[in-house]
Amino acid sequence: MAFAKEKTDFGSGLPQIKILATGGTIAGKGKESAQMTEYTPGAIGIKELIDAVPEIKEYACISGEQIANIGSYAMTDDVWLKLADRINNLLSVDNVDGIVITHGTDTMEETAYFLNLVIKSKKPVILTGSMRPATAMSADGPLNLLNAVRLAASKEAHGKGVLVCMNDQINCAREVTKSNTTNVETFKATDFGCLGLIQNGKPYFYRQSTRRHTINSEFDISALKNLPRVNIIYAHASDDRALTDAAVAAGAKGIVHAGMGYGNMFPLVKDALSDARKKGIVVVKSSRTGSGLVPRTDADNEFDFVTGDNLISQKARILLMLALTVTNDAAQIQRIFDEY
Repeated sequence: MAFAKEKTDFGSGLPQIKILATGGTIAGKGKESAQMTEYTPGAIGIKELIDAVPEIKEYACISGEQIANIGSYAMTDDVWLKLADRINNLLSVDNVDGIVITHGTDTMEETAYFLNLVIKSKKPVILTGSMRPATAMSADGPLNLLNAVRLAASKEAHGKGVLVCMNDQINCAREVTKSNTTNVETFKATDFGCLGLIQNGKPYFYRQSTRRHTINSEFDISALKNLPRVNIIYAHASDDRALTDAAVAAGAKGIVHAGMGYGNMFPLVKDALSDARKKGIVVVKSSRTGSGLVPRTDADNEFDFVTGDNLISQKARILLMLALTVTNDAAQIQRIFDEY
């Protein structure tokens, strides 16, 4: 598989860091410097991104590849699989010390969590991006990219799983989410807070995730051509079973229900999800609140539903897709949700 490449060799003795570009706002162009929205994402290639931050040569030898050039709202399973395969291949050799991925912010948390579950290395994998396009006044992309390279080149980031580095904060892939439409401090880990900070180029870690990831993950995508279909059903008042039945008819192998409160279901939807489970479709309960645990209840045992711990719905979908590549047994999938 061929990728567009831009190599810049800044000498020996520094960590070898690969920057994999996928597009997004960090590579976006607007019509004027005051334009913060309605720009063209992914308009700038990897060479221009690297050239815009010459300071990275102080921290690493850089080589870049253009994996995709899209707004992350257009992210697909195919790009995920291609990106993960490329990362695993790169990190399997001694002359690559870490990976930085430039990515749009709309689905950055999803890509980060997917990679967190399928990358087979302790070496740092860091996602970064920006909330303002490269052409904007006070663009945040250059410093985010510099900090991501600094983090990828550091010993402190080893073994921490896939990380998101934005706005001087370090977050783990499992917990972080985009919390604001436009604010540069949008990425938050609502329940537990960030893992650490970047201060004057140095990473400071204060905690790490205890859940299984990367080399401790059981998921193997090396032979996968596609991922099982999993749909998210979002709960609301006066709901009905139409969307659940449509997901079943469309061939869903799993359904994540973003429930009210700690996973509550509108009665008609609960009936539809029960019917789906009887057809072999795995149902995972999560919450639309965005934080907090969804506890297992006696009713979940009765209906053979899986509970999603504190994973937000879009991440529960990713874990369910990967779990379905291993098993269709609800008890085993519950074990997976308890461990990851």
